[in-house]
Amino acid sequence: MNRDWDAVVVGAGPAGSIAARELARRGRSVLLLDKATFPRPKVCGCCLNEAALAALRSVGLGDLPKRCGAVPLSGVKLAAGGRMADVRLPGGVALSREAFDAALVQEAIAAGATFKPGVTVQSGQLAPRVLIVANGLNSQLVPDRPRVADNSRIGAGTIADDAPAFYEPGRIFMAVGRGGYVGLVRLEDGRLDIAAAFDPRFIRESGGLGSAARAVLAEAGFPAIATLAELPWRGTPALTRRARQVAGTQWFAIGDAAGYVEPFTGEGMAWALASGVAVAPIAAREWTPAAAHEWTQVHARLIRRRQGVCRVVARVLRSPTLSRWVVRVLAVAPILSRPVVSALNRPVGRR
Repeated sequence: MNRDWDAVVVGAGPAGSIAARELARRGRSVLLLDKATFPRPKVCGCCLNEAALAALRSVGLGDLPKRCGAVPLSGVKLAAGGRMADVRLPGGVALSREAFDAALVQEAIAAGATFKPGVTVQSGQLAPRVLIVANGLNSQLVPDRPRVADNSRIGAGTIADDAPAFYEPGRIFMAVGRGGYVGLVRLEDGRLDIAAAFDPRFIRESGGLGSAARAVLAEAGFPAIATLAELPWRGTPALTRRARQVAGTQWFAIGDAAGYVEPFTGEGMAWALASGVAVAPIAAREWTPAAAHEWTQVHARLIRRRQGVCRVVARVLRSPTLSRWVVRVLAVAPILSRPVVSALNRPVGRR
């Protein structure tokens, strides 16, 4: 890593890989690093909504999900308090992160970036012309740590090889309970991806992540998954956080490292991809202090404002009474969901 790189990107998730690819396409020498080896398992972010697909199309990768075998999504089945409602989606696909992230890394390599997996980077270890911080929620590379919301939930996820046929391909299943929510979707290989967000106290009261998920599914009225509590669950740090800075002297933060709000149907992946695309033209130029200000403004306009919709949805889902009321209304008049669905799926950059 002693080479004088134009840019070093730390984190080879969607945000980092897209940024590395776009910088390499602009003729910059790029080193892409990740502490994991690829393909690597990751349960969150297995849904790409229409905004995420639009971000891929904007850089000529619109066919990538299809090449990876992605499953087209047509809607969401929402459940709370034993009632269910079906909401249509304007587009989107389900695709495992093993397949998607590995494909994006290969696209970055094909564009000219150098990829080194299995590398853990410490603060101050690198001194490239530009550093792109894309290594997730708990990044140690951002100088001023993000502010974590007091009521932030904990993310969790696992994958089930066997689950009831009720959880059919082509639809997102969202169960809402008093202590959190659980989202389920079939992947391209038939496995069931299960991602959740729980209140920390609810996890403790339930006796663990798997037991919390089982309780939420039961409360919502979805079929039980026999081995749910025994599956290997992975947790995340507190989800909801806002970065104090998204740029500084010769560095830019993108993706989850630049702040995070609970997503629901692929919004987080859209924000990650859009930030990777948007930072590249700024980072490709010779660095000046104005570049940090520019990225701060661009990030606020493209990403932070869009996250406000998810904040509102998250507040509604935190209230059992409101959640049940919403499901009852949507069961009778699903058309009322269109404004929110449209806002969540609108390509980043459009108003």
